[in-house]
This record gives sequence, C-alpha cells and structure tokens, in this order.
Amino acid sequence: MSLVLDPTAQDLLFREARTANTFTDEQVTDEQVQAIYDLVKYGPTAFNQSPLRITLVRSAEARERLVPHLAEANQPKTAAAPLVAILSADNEFHEELPTLFPHFPAAKDVFFAERPAREGAAALNAALQAAYFIIGVRAAGLAAGPMTGFDFAGVQKEFLDGDHTPLMIVNIGKPGEDAWFPRSPRLAAEEVITTV
Repeated sequence: MSLVLDPTAQDLLFREARTANTFTDEQVTDEQVQAIYDLVKYGPTAFNQSPLRITLVRSAEARERLVPHLAEANQPKTAAAPLVAILSADNEFHEELPTLFPHFPAAKDVFFAERPAREGAAALNAALQAAYFIIGVRAAGLAAGPMTGFDFAGVQKEFLDGDHTPLMIVNIGKPGEDAWFPRSPRLAAEEVITTV
C-alpha cells in the first residue's frame, strides 16, 4: 500500500527535509508565520489542550539577549538566521480548556488542578505541537533549525515567565550555502515496529 500524500510533498516534509544550519538573508514574514500556525494548530493534542506558545525573536536587541544563552556552536547560526522562534509549554494551559474542550469544561479542574499534572501534560503535548510546527515550516517552503543546546533557565528568565517552560529554539528561513550536514542513518521498520 502506498501513501496518499503526493511523493513531492512526502519529500518536502520528510525525506528531503533536514535541519538547516545556514540561511539566506531573505526575511520570514509575519504572514508566513501566521500561515504556518493556521495549518499546524489542527494537529491533535490530548484534551485539545494546545499548550505550545511561540515567541518570535525579531529585533536585534532581543537577538543579542538570546544568543549568549546558546551553546557556542549554535550562536553563529542563530545570530544570522532571518527569524528565531522560542517554543515553550504553557503550564497554565488548563485555563483555556473550557473554550478548547467545550464538551467537558470540567476537565480543567478534574484532570489539571494540580501543577505537576499540568507540567507533565504541557511538556508532552507542546513537544508534539513543536514537531507539527517544524513540519509546518517545511510546508511553507522554509527550513527549520531546531535546537535544544541552550541554557533553559536563562532563556526562561530572559524571555518567558514561571508559567512557561522552554522546549526548543528554532531558526527559520530559506536554507543558505552548505546548510545541511550529511544525512544520518535511520532505523529500519523491523527495528522499530513490534506486533503482539
């Protein structure tokens, strides 16, 4: 059985997609980011909790505040990327549940009254949404450079608050010269899939 999605789209989203390490100077517009979000917001999360929050780092001043918190190898590419997004998990996502999960508005208090339950759910579901976001960037014809090599506490203090936990930083733009490292191996299906 073959996939329904066109092979060109399969390549764009998965087979040919790579983590970009360099970018051109072409800007990423607010309209492009809006279009990406308007697509990926439909990706499923538990209880439709949608805890991902996106902080766009556009100004030179904000970039200067961010770069020192990155691992040394990540600093030059983030300093030069057309757009940088800090993806975080909103640990107070439950406040939106009466709107996002209207057929069971009590879920807010039944399942997520305690902060540790919210933090676990937010981390898992925001990470899922972060993956959707990366695919959405690719669907927009852009390249993503997601990174977890940074000082999480420093980024939280500098850009977020105690209710938002940083997950990753994503450089976004058109891929530049020598943007890709060689493709790393992948596990075969028989190494991953078990039938019981």
